[in-house]
Amino acid sequence: MHWREIIRRPIVTEKSNYQSSFLDQYSFVVSAKANKMQIANAIELVWPDVKVAKVRVANMPAKKSRRLRRTIVRKRAYKKAIVTLEEGTIDVFEGV
Repeated sequence: MHWREIIRRPIVTEKSNYQSSFLDQYSFVVSAKANKMQIANAIELVWPDVKVAKVRVANMPAKKSRRLRRTIVRKRAYKKAIVTLEEGTIDVFEGV
């Protein structure tokens, strides 16, 4: 798989900002078919100055929520990867 198929987008929340600042951990939404080795290789390919120490993966389940009275909306399930770096940093908003 190409690295753009593996790494979908970064997750930017308060918790992920804390993890990136103090723990050198970054969160990404990844392909459901990708494994830990493919994710680590894709991160090192996109950002060549970083070294990946560990990759943790979690399958986030689909969720249902209500809008208005009778409308039920379903959010899709996705796969989340938390990447721990040995050295270097990742600029999530590099081109913005």
